Amino acid sequence: MRAAVPGLRTPYPLGTLMPAVYQEDQVTMRWTAGLDDVLAPVISAIDCLSAYIDPMLAPDDFVLWLAGWFGTVLDENWPSSRRRAAVASSVALYRQAGTVSGLRALVELVTGGDVEIADSGGVAWSQAPNTPPPGRNEPMVEIRVRARPGAAQVALKTIDELVAAAKPAHVAHRVEEVPEHDRLP
Repeated sequence: MRAAVPGLRTPYPLGTLMPAVYQEDQVTMRWTAGLDDVLAPVISAIDCLSAYIDPMLAPDDFVLWLAGWFGTVLDENWPSSRRRAAVASSVALYRQAGTVSGLRALVELVTGGDVEIADSGGVAWSQAPNTPPPGRNEPMVEIRVRARPGAAQVALKTIDELVAAAKPAHVAHRVEEVPEHDRLP
């Protein structure tokens, strides 16, 4: 991720840590200076580790790396602020995975719009196998998204794929875009 940074000096030159007999040897001092050039970015990264781990402060390439830590897939077309927000909220979103509130938060994050979700609901348990679920015959989630003015447009297919990955597998879904001027009930 990080490579040699021209002109970056190390705060802990290795040559000054050597015994005096080696500090007088020019070859040793040049060799340790070369190591200092290699180690300076590492020391700098370790000194600033908390900033690298915070998705709101980290360099853009580290935000992509952090996304990989959390298994978050980022769209390369998103602005940096949306990618950072996605990584920052990924743990909270995983806690709510499969719930209506989690699905709403995820779709709002991706679209930047207002989201309404209608869930057929129904929770039950049974000791007998193949018991039909409560409520409707088929569990269903209906999602309506209204883009906010000035928000980047996200393709309906992309939202549909996102919902399919985030909802429980046995639940059918339908995604609908609502024009900006229409209000969600």
